[in-house]
Parts: sequence; C-alpha cells; structure tokens
Amino acid sequence: MRYLLLFAFTLMNIYSMQAQDMSAYSHEIFYHGGDTLRYRLLAPAGADMHKAYPLIIFLHGSGERGRDNAAQLLHGGALFLKDSIRREFPAYVLFPQCPDNEAWAPFRLKRDTSGKVTGADFPVDVPPTKPGALVKALLDSLLTTGKIDSKRVYLGGLSLGGIGTFNMLARYPDMFAAAFPICGAGNPETAANYAGKVPVWIFHGGDDKVVPVSFSRDFYAELKKLDAEVKYTEYPGVGHNSWDNAFAEPDLVPWLFRHHK
Repeated sequence: MRYLLLFAFTLMNIYSMQAQDMSAYSHEIFYHGGDTLRYRLLAPAGADMHKAYPLIIFLHGSGERGRDNAAQLLHGGALFLKDSIRREFPAYVLFPQCPDNEAWAPFRLKRDTSGKVTGADFPVDVPPTKPGALVKALLDSLLTTGKIDSKRVYLGGLSLGGIGTFNMLARYPDMFAAAFPICGAGNPETAANYAGKVPVWIFHGGDDKVVPVSFSRDFYAELKKLDAEVKYTEYPGVGHNSWDNAFAEPDLVPWLFRHHK
C-alpha cells in the first residue's frame, strides 16, 4: 500500500506539472565534446537584448532524470514562472536534465550484507561526473554570450541536485554569487573551498528518511566554524520533500538577489 500511495503521489505531481504551462521554458540541447546535455531555459520577461541578467541554475533530484527534457521542471519550475518573481527579479533560469543512471556529482553508496544502503562516500580527488562537467561547460558557454551577469550566477538543487550543488560549490567557488542546497549531502571538509566566497542557505527536513539531515547539519556546523555567511533552515517533522517548504520561503529569491561577486 505504501508503494501504491507513493506511485499515486508521483502521478499527481506529474499531472500537476502538465497542468502548469511550462512552455515559457525553451527546449535546448547543449553539445560538448561528443556529449549531450538537455536543458530548459527561462528568459527574463521582456528581456533587453543589450542587457546582462542574473542566471539561476537548478539541479533536479534523481526522480527527474531522463531524456524527455521536461521532468526536471517538476519541482521548482513553477516558482520562477510566478509573475511577481519574474517582474521583481528578472533573470535567466536554467534547468538541466541529468540522464538516467547518472549523477551530478561523484559518490559511492555503502550497503550492508543485505544490500540495504547504509551511507555514502563522497570522494574529493576524482574528476566531475559527465553531467556535472557538462553543466560547467554550458555555464562557460552562456557567459560568453554577454547575456549573463557573471557576478550574479546562483546555484541550487534538491536531493541528488543538492549533492551536485555542494560538489559544484567546492569545485568552482569563484563562479557563484550564492547557493541553496535542499536536502543535499556531501563531504563537509570541502566547505573550506567556498567558505567566505559563496553565501549558502541550506534547507532540510528533520524527518528525512532518504538523505539524512545530519549531512546538512554537518555542512552548516563546518561553515559556521569557518565564519562563512550561511543560513540553515530545518523543518521539524518534514520528510524528504523539504523542497516544498523551501520554495514557499518568501525570502528565498530576494536573498539570492541580494548577493553578487
């Protein structure tokens, strides 16, 4: 019954996304080094072609992986379509899609003898994954167009994308003006790479059974120890879908836009 309810909930989310018109996000494909990255891009309403705008990059979770170039908008896509957001905070908004069975960042799951996942390792001495490298290459390409304000590039993500957010911050700390990982994870030792460079607002559900809340708590503690600019919001009793709470935070987008390099 639990799995049936989860399946029904997933279908309801898909139907909800279909009901929401996402056509304002253009369908794009980025080719680089023989590899392909599908993505959706929302342009500022009434964009001035002679002006550079901020860019928000959002990395989706594991359930939105694929090749349809649509599922990645399921969580967060509607937020940036709000008239008030587009009017007060004009920006380009980028939702790349990670292919099936791949990830935004390298990590290894740890399992017990029964095969149950008991934890994960986040190696720091390995190259980026192919999807992670493609997102960086796409960002570099977009910055050459003159349409993006290089001092106001923001990064966020949920679950698998939260892992990707922490990883990209550690790899490219000079690229981002602020970041918001939601129910993410990673190696807190990498926080030293971006502490003092990138303000971070971390979100997590206190009852998350998929990605333990301890990961976000540890990152927050490490960043505070390093005297970094960091906020932490934990939602008591909330499970893995803490992104719903994070997207409802009225100060999330204003907080992002208060920061620049």
